[in-house]
Amino acid sequence: MCPDTVDRPALTPAQQVRMECRAGTFRRITRNVAPGYVQCALVVLPKAQALDFMVFCQRNQKPCPVLEVVEAGQWEPKRLAPGADLRTDLPLYSVYRHGERVEDVADIRPLWRDDFVSFFIGSNTSCDLALRRAGVQTGKNRWVLRTRVETDPSGPFRGPLVVTMRWLTPAELIIATQLTSRFPFNHGAPIHVGDPAALGCDLEHPMTGTPVPPVPPGLVPTFWACSVTPQTVAVAARTELMITSAPSYGFISDIESDKICIP
Repeated sequence: MCPDTVDRPALTPAQQVRMECRAGTFRRITRNVAPGYVQCALVVLPKAQALDFMVFCQRNQKPCPVLEVVEAGQWEPKRLAPGADLRTDLPLYSVYRHGERVEDVADIRPLWRDDFVSFFIGSNTSCDLALRRAGVQTGKNRWVLRTRVETDPSGPFRGPLVVTMRWLTPAELIIATQLTSRFPFNHGAPIHVGDPAALGCDLEHPMTGTPVPPVPPGLVPTFWACSVTPQTVAVAARTELMITSAPSYGFISDIESDKICIP
C-alpha cells in the first residue's frame, strides 16, 4: 500500500488544538476549547529554583495541584500528552525577568535552556464540560481576581492567592460545589462563597476581563483557587527568569477530565 494512502488516526480535539498552536494558527484563550480534556497552567523555571517551587506547590495544593513535572532540559510531558512540545503547544506564554512581566510570546524555543524544569498545574477549566452536563452555565459571569489572601511561602516563592470567581444561581452553586469537589487535581470545591471583600478581591482590576459590575439579584459570587496564582508568585519571587502560560491560555492535555476525578 502506498504510504500516502495509509489511514492515520484522526486527531483528538486536544491534539488538534496543540498542533494548531505549534503551527501558529491558534492564538486565543482556551476556555471552553476541547471540553472534556484536562487543561493545565504551565510554569517553567531554572532547576536552581525548582525544589523551592515544588515545596510551594505542596504547601498550596488548592491553587497549585501539580499534574506533571518535566525534568531539566526536557520538553515532552510524557504523562499528560506524549509527543507534545511544551515550548510551542500553548497559544501564549508570559515571560518574567526579575519579577517583571516583560513580554508575551507564542514560542519559547528561542528562550529555552537545558536547566529548565517545567510544572503542569491543573486548571478549574477542566471541569466545565461536567458542569454544563449538570446544568451549570460556564460561558459568562467569570473573572480571574487577585486577593489579599497570602499563600504559604517557600524560599523566594510567596504572594497573594488568585481566584476564579463565577456568579451562580443558588441551585447552580450547590451542584457546582458537589461536582467540583470530585476534581482535586483541578482545584476541587470552592474556597469561598459570598462577599468578595472577605478575600480582599481586586474587582476594579481583574487579571482577565473588564471590571466586575455589581452582582445581579439572584446570583451568588463563588470562588475557586486559581492556577494563575504562580504568576503573582513570579512577581514576588523576582527570579532571574520564569515562563508561565499567559492567563487563560492553557495547555490542553490528552487526559480526559472524567478519568481524573473521584467517582
